[in-house]
Amino acid sequence: MQHPDQKYINALLDNDASMLDELYQKFSGKIKWMILQNNGSETDAADIFQDALISIYKKARSGDFVLTCPLEAFLYLVCKNKWLNVLSKRKTQKVTITDTEGFNHIGDDQFKQAEDCVLQDERRMLLADKISELGDSCRKILNLSWSGLAMDEVARQLNVSYAYARKKKSECMARLVSLVKQSPRFNTLKW
Repeated sequence: MQHPDQKYINALLDNDASMLDELYQKFSGKIKWMILQNNGSETDAADIFQDALISIYKKARSGDFVLTCPLEAFLYLVCKNKWLNVLSKRKTQKVTITDTEGFNHIGDDQFKQAEDCVLQDERRMLLADKISELGDSCRKILNLSWSGLAMDEVARQLNVSYAYARKKKSECMARLVSLVKQSPRFNTLKW
């Protein structure tokens, strides 16, 4: 279910200056505080915040991203992950992320929603990556069957027998599952 904060995502897509100003006023200071508390500078905070907004914009522009949790919690997790990546690349500074300090008004359930939202998006990206590794015939049969068509209709559209379509779908699904499970990202996504 779409969260009311989707208005900020729409503002990113529409380049709505007044709503984007509100977004910056409302959220950038908290992200800045989190970065400053964890071995970062004001410049780092501005870069991380901007990079997070660009990532969110790109996801939203693809057309399949809907915010289902408060933007503040989602943005916090995106920025936290980006900052952890920066710190791990620097390797000269200890990672000391203080989880939710400064965000005390956000309930655990909202952080859980944001984590679920991020996790779902990462799973979707992994799945899309692995689907792109399948052959054309597998992609076509899976997409048709996932579109809600009955297998007899899928078989008709592909001009193959029903038995062949079912067998091919099963083989393609097995291949897709194998590709997903072989990915290094698989274990981090809590399937």
